[in-house]
Amino acid sequence: MSATFEVYEKQYCELSANLAKKCSSASLLDGEQKKQKISEINAGVDQAEALIRKMDLEARGLQPNVKAVLLAKLREYKSDLNNLKSDVKRIASTNLNQAARDDLLESGMADTLAVSANQRDRLLMSTGKLNNSSNRIRESRKVMLETEELGVSLLQDLHQQRQSLLHANNTLHGVDDNIGRSRKIITNMSRRMNRNKWVIGAIITVLVIAIAVILYFKLSK
Repeated sequence: MSATFEVYEKQYCELSANLAKKCSSASLLDGEQKKQKISEINAGVDQAEALIRKMDLEARGLQPNVKAVLLAKLREYKSDLNNLKSDVKRIASTNLNQAARDDLLESGMADTLAVSANQRDRLLMSTGKLNNSSNRIRESRKVMLETEELGVSLLQDLHQQRQSLLHANNTLHGVDDNIGRSRKIITNMSRRMNRNKWVIGAIITVLVIAIAVILYFKLSK
């Protein structure tokens, strides 16, 4: 996860909790004090919106699997901010008198705090689930990187084996060429031996005939 996103996230959570407290206290005020408190809250809401925009920009520049987790977090934070805006509008449009403030102090304040607490709890639960998802994604990414390294190692081994096979193939081609040349030499030698056999045979035949003629003439005398 991005360290920059985590910094923005921490700032937003602290600011959101502070704004919730200010909304609760502003609902008990009246007149100028109430207006001043609402003005402070609106300024804080603007800061919260700026932090959400920064988180959104940071998340969209990350890898798809991490971006999906962070954007899910942002949806929770945007929903929380919309609830704060609704509380501010409700407080700004309500003109409470002393009796209403007493009733709010007894019942409405408790309900508002309970709702805010429930919202914070839901937000924390969602954040915990998203953090677990982030951890699973990191583990999956680790496994993917290990698998990728294994694949690279296998590809290197296959490349070396391919080079060895190519070298062996070249050697075999050389052996084939040598065998071809040897076959030609043997064929030529065989032809020469056959010719020599015929020549020797012819010479022997001539000699035999010559001897027979000589013997004939000698015996006939």
